[in-house]
Amino acid sequence: MLKLNITSETAPLKAVVLGTAKNVGPVPKLEEAYDPKSAEFIKSGTYPKEEDMVLEMEAVAAVLEKYNVQVFRPKLIEDYNQIFARDIAFVIEDKFIKANILPDRDEEIEAINHVIEQIAPENVITLPEDAHIEGGDVMPYKDYILVGTYKGDDYKEFITARTNMEAVVALQELFPKKKVVSFSLRKSNTEARENALHLDCCFQPVGKDKAIIYKGGFLIEEEYEWLVNLFGKENIFEITRDEMYNMNSNIFSISEEVVISEKNFTRLNTWLRQQGIKVEEVPYAEISKQEGLLRCSTLPLIRE
Repeated sequence: MLKLNITSETAPLKAVVLGTAKNVGPVPKLEEAYDPKSAEFIKSGTYPKEEDMVLEMEAVAAVLEKYNVQVFRPKLIEDYNQIFARDIAFVIEDKFIKANILPDRDEEIEAINHVIEQIAPENVITLPEDAHIEGGDVMPYKDYILVGTYKGDDYKEFITARTNMEAVVALQELFPKKKVVSFSLRKSNTEARENALHLDCCFQPVGKDKAIIYKGGFLIEEEYEWLVNLFGKENIFEITRDEMYNMNSNIFSISEEVVISEKNFTRLNTWLRQQGIKVEEVPYAEISKQEGLLRCSTLPLIRE
């Protein structure tokens, strides 16, 4: 049995589900795009090729193997995108919480049943049907569970709004000893530079007490300021609009001392090294064209 344990973004990683880029199928039609960035590359004829994405994901698998992390992969579904494992579920403490994801993607969770079967059944949680949530919006940090959401009355009009307030309430009920804090994220169906698809597209803790953040991803300035105060301005790396678009906040921590980052994130990677963090650089620019990067592709199961 797997003894799940996730209470932090940066504690030493022991077991993880890493998505797969194999058998992703043909380039989606424009109307099938789930986000504005994918739509942009479909339109321009530069949507990523499967062989390039496979190489990128296998580079991540090699880094995880180097650090002796147990890596699970989804079973392959023909012509189906299974890259973004974080969308379909997430772990907090010893609970595996299934995401209420876009209906078209229901099969993705079935592809990791071989993992779920190794978890005590009482620890596998399905939230109420009206509680919409995806793992990219959920971050445990010390006594907090930080959650990206969209609170507008026009929630249903945004295919990019993935986590609602019903899910925030459900998490608070599930983890009464934690403080669940929600953040309203900027959403756009049409402009990727104005869209924070998930919380990890504009914010992520890193190292012992640092964070990466993009102010423009937050609709309410006071909520952004709350995060800055939580970490301290001196501990925060502010990314630009273009760096947010390129997914600089979506790196992945193997521990407080080691991160996996995209090789083109020059400014960020330099700052990380200045903080004493080892940066394992991988190519991931093709996968980023689908508005997701390293954190999106991973579903941590066990950290120390």
